Amino acid sequence: MSKISEEARLHFNESILPYKEKASAILAKEKTMLNGMHKGDVDYENKKLLLCEDMIYVSSLYMAQNSLSLKILEVKNNDTLNDARKILYKAIIYLEEIVTDGIDVPYADLIPYHEKIQNVPIIRRFNIVKKLGLAINLLKEAFGDNSKWKWSFVELEGRFTTVAKNLIDMKNCLKDYFDPRAQDYETTVLYIRMITKMLQDSATAYRDKYETSTRRIDDMRNGIKYLLALRKLYIAIGNSEQAEEVKKKAVVWKDKMDADHKAGLSN
Repeated sequence: MSKISEEARLHFNESILPYKEKASAILAKEKTMLNGMHKGDVDYENKKLLLCEDMIYVSSLYMAQNSLSLKILEVKNNDTLNDARKILYKAIIYLEEIVTDGIDVPYADLIPYHEKIQNVPIIRRFNIVKKLGLAINLLKEAFGDNSKWKWSFVELEGRFTTVAKNLIDMKNCLKDYFDPRAQDYETTVLYIRMITKMLQDSATAYRDKYETSTRRIDDMRNGIKYLLALRKLYIAIGNSEQAEEVKKKAVVWKDKMDADHKAGLSN
């Protein structure tokens, strides 16, 4: 790699300054908001949604700095990419604080959480999830396939899958899902299709992580939990055939996990 000139460094520092200043301003606003928020306030959950959106935007500002580094200095800026990774975790945590981080949670158990955000239309929830998903995908691409964070993205994307699923009010959305005349029919169908794929992908990712990297039982357990959450979703939308297939797969995975664990204990 050729040496970076002082002129190029100066140009880079000048170019990223507006992005740094904007990120700093948003993070300062976040701190002010958090200081004025109290759990139980009427608008507490709505403010958490706003903070989540702000964090997604901040992550894009960090990724923009990396893009400028590649353009001007011809080198990846791992520091700003790592900052973006941390910020996206924060965005997910804000959503977890609204609807919990439980993977295989009965839909009835989510009702008390949805009651607190009943004024948030499904289109807004869907758009937040899409924006967060896009940011995570852009960050993965920026890090590259050989990044040291490769397997940590399984957790990041898994937690994202969980909150995306938990954000949807299944009790109310199923009415729209089965009614093509409903105002939110298209959004609901697209949202449910999206989380169906996300649950499948997260289950597979945790299984792959277990098989090829960690051999940790909790990774395999998480893979099974995502399968069981997927089964619940299939049952909810009336797809009994797919639900049965997923149930069989979960049993196979559990048998494999138990056999591996037993073999490990005997060695």
